[in-house]
Amino acid sequence: MEVGSQKIQANRLKQSTVLAVDDNEDNLMLLTEVLKVFDCALLTATHGQMALMLAHSCHPDLILLDVMLPDINGEEVVHYLKGNPQTEDIPVIAVTALAREEDRDRLLRAGCIDYVSKPYMLEDLESRIRCHLSNVPTACK
Repeated sequence: MEVGSQKIQANRLKQSTVLAVDDNEDNLMLLTEVLKVFDCALLTATHGQMALMLAHSCHPDLILLDVMLPDINGEEVVHYLKGNPQTEDIPVIAVTALAREEDRDRLLRAGCIDYVSKPYMLEDLESRIRCHLSNVPTACK
């Protein structure tokens, strides 16, 4: 019986935590469905301040961040995260409707490790997530 409980604990240790940040509940539901493929723990936030609080307290393995949020924008969220030693190493993927090349470049310079523009193809988002979750075996393209 002890062996089974050790196996369950080992699986929990390998499970990634992803923080999805979007002010649109439908987008959060879609991200939730996408993340089921990865069997990860999911945290959600609808505001930038809430995202910062969760990032600080839960230290997720990955953040999927909408840029246009009602309180502080995603770019500011990234600046706060990267400026804090406790959260600076959390990878952030911008998931945004801002589709211009200069928007993408600005977000990458701000500290995002990747960028997905809305509307996105589910396969594209899945491959980006897979690339940046350390416990999912694959190589980034």
